[in-house]
Amino acid sequence: MTAHVPQARVGLSTASVYPGGVTSAFDIAARLGYDAVEVMVWTETISQEAGALRRVADHYGLPICSIHAPTLLLTQRVWGTDPWMKVDRSVELAEEVGADTVVLHPPFRWQRDYAAEFVDGVREREGRTHVRLAVENMFPWRARAREMQAYLPHWDPTQADYRNVTLDLSHTATAGSDALAMAGALGDRLAHVHLADGLGSYKDEHLVPGRGAQPCAELLETLAGQDFSGDIVVEVGTRRLDEEQRELDLMEALAFARLHFATAGPPAAE
Repeated sequence: MTAHVPQARVGLSTASVYPGGVTSAFDIAARLGYDAVEVMVWTETISQEAGALRRVADHYGLPICSIHAPTLLLTQRVWGTDPWMKVDRSVELAEEVGADTVVLHPPFRWQRDYAAEFVDGVREREGRTHVRLAVENMFPWRARAREMQAYLPHWDPTQADYRNVTLDLSHTATAGSDALAMAGALGDRLAHVHLADGLGSYKDEHLVPGRGAQPCAELLETLAGQDFSGDIVVEVGTRRLDEEQRELDLMEALAFARLHFATAGPPAAE
């Protein structure tokens, strides 16, 4: 019996090369054999400009599969402070560079007006673009014995009526969530995957898949069996590594994804 490998792309997030930038991510992704790149919109000017991104993508021969909106705590002033402006500009950027997906985080608790209209606002915007707005699972913030629900309507996207969701396996580790159960609950609403790992620390670890306690291999095998057609994006932390070790880690992450995103025989639907 032959193995079936679905057509979903394995991409590299530019966040995986931080503090390196967009060009560094494309260079590493091309040399290692990734299929695409996810661009995290950051303070780096090139990450915000469609023309510059298209030129880099064309130079390296790799498509941009997704745009990560600047909705992180550290990017609150990128593209101003209006959260809907950030989302709209991210969608425009995705359209201009040919990306299929915009990844965005749910609102912080202090963004109450934004949070009150977030689910409806995301759905309304998806109705006027071909780009998927895939809301990412997050986690409660913890310090010692205290826990704070930092996101509204909730850090768990299964609690809201999103059409598309990004599943991040470092975040499931931090939250103590069951990644396989979450994927099962989402069903065909699971549109995008951030492939990473974690040991359940209060910190968002973003380990290389296979180095933590998350069911990374099982999830990939399950998705392969379902003929998953979204993108699988490696998003791991390498900022403390030198250039050689960073490349080795990203090579290992890609090999892990290639090995496990396959199933014996045709997918279940066939």
